[in-house]
Amino acid sequence: MTALYQTYIYQPILSVLIFIYNTIAGHDLGIAIVLLTILVRIVLFPIFYKGARDQTIMQRLQPHIQKIQSDNKGNREEQARKLMSLYKEHRLNPFSGFLLIIIQLPIFIALFNLFTKELSGGAFDSKMFLGLIDLESKSLPLVLIAAVLQYYQGKISVPSKNSSMPAAGKMMVFLGPILTVVVLSTLPSALGLYWIVSTLFSIAQQIYINKKTPSTEHG
Repeated sequence: MTALYQTYIYQPILSVLIFIYNTIAGHDLGIAIVLLTILVRIVLFPIFYKGARDQTIMQRLQPHIQKIQSDNKGNREEQARKLMSLYKEHRLNPFSGFLLIIIQLPIFIALFNLFTKELSGGAFDSKMFLGLIDLESKSLPLVLIAAVLQYYQGKISVPSKNSSMPAAGKMMVFLGPILTVVVLSTLPSALGLYWIVSTLFSIAQQIYINKKTPSTEHG
């Protein structure tokens, strides 16, 4: 597993970052990270888009899901059958959220290892972003920006008119930014920069999904 991780995730990401840093970014590590993040999101766009769209539909379907669960309390088989029928009708994969986490986790781990190991090595002769932010150190402003963006992403991801949204889903709107602060405040600001760019990409994607996803009114 370690060999696969090194060969197919860590080394490719490091090689691409070094290439961008030495060519397009003009030896500005921050710009290189921004471009790398955009590249990763473009490459994985179909998966990210499908996962985000499915989560949006799932949230909009909550009133119907809760009605099915309530109407079939004593019949688990019928409840499962009707839920699967509802998911199929809306071409929804209820497990896509877990898929997004599974995909993002090794990439984030690779970036964490890269920014904690390679920054102290000789791969990059400058660790600055626009000559202002030392990406090897912690940066409270970047952490706070990341948390605010995380909150906004959560807000636009939750249907405003859906009072049936589970409490856990509503809580994540506030829990997400708190976790962002807790995690990123202990890490090099390079990861905060990655998080900010990735979240901006997610916000733009969610705005598009909200406009394009059809109503889930269900008879």
